[in-house]
Amino acid sequence: MIRLLVGTQNPGKQAEYRDLLADLPVIWVGPEEVGLADFSPAEDGDSFEVNARLKAVAFARRANLPALADDSGLEVDALAGAPGVYSARYGGPGATDVDRYRRVLEELDGVPAAARAARFVCVVALALPDGRVYTARGTVEGAIGDAPRGAHGFGYDPIFVLPDGRHMAELSPAEKHALSHRGTALARFKPTLLKVFAELDPD
Repeated sequence: MIRLLVGTQNPGKQAEYRDLLADLPVIWVGPEEVGLADFSPAEDGDSFEVNARLKAVAFARRANLPALADDSGLEVDALAGAPGVYSARYGGPGATDVDRYRRVLEELDGVPAAARAARFVCVVALALPDGRVYTARGTVEGAIGDAPRGAHGFGYDPIFVLPDGRHMAELSPAEKHALSHRGTALARFKPTLLKVFAELDPD
């Protein structure tokens, strides 16, 4: 079977990958298992697509393994698309998830509900050691609430309100996987992944 590196140091993302793609014919490998526990590729691209490719290629080259990585984040219309590609760094060095979503709430203070439209975006990339790269994109539309709710998920999930009124952090893992930006991207990506892995390991 193919060894597939999950190119992220984020334990929440690692768990989601393994859950969402549990039926792939691969042996899952984390960065720490290949000596890359402290490896953090540059994310200096100007789009989710560019950053996803940068990360996947960097992990694939360093580990000499197929690597799956993504770049994802929150786009808020009233903030001109911010935090966007800076979602994981919003609030500066050392900021926690809570710090970051509180900053978004502060910046939206006084903005009416009708103007708080937002979306989660995720671009997933598979990079092979030979240089080939494949990508898929997923989004989920919603809005930013007035206050955090829910105890599940991570990142901006507590303040992201779905069209049915629930916050993303109120969903069970199975519910989130079915409609999240990462779940959507990986569902679209799965046929490509299966095809590529069959070519790499025809037996």
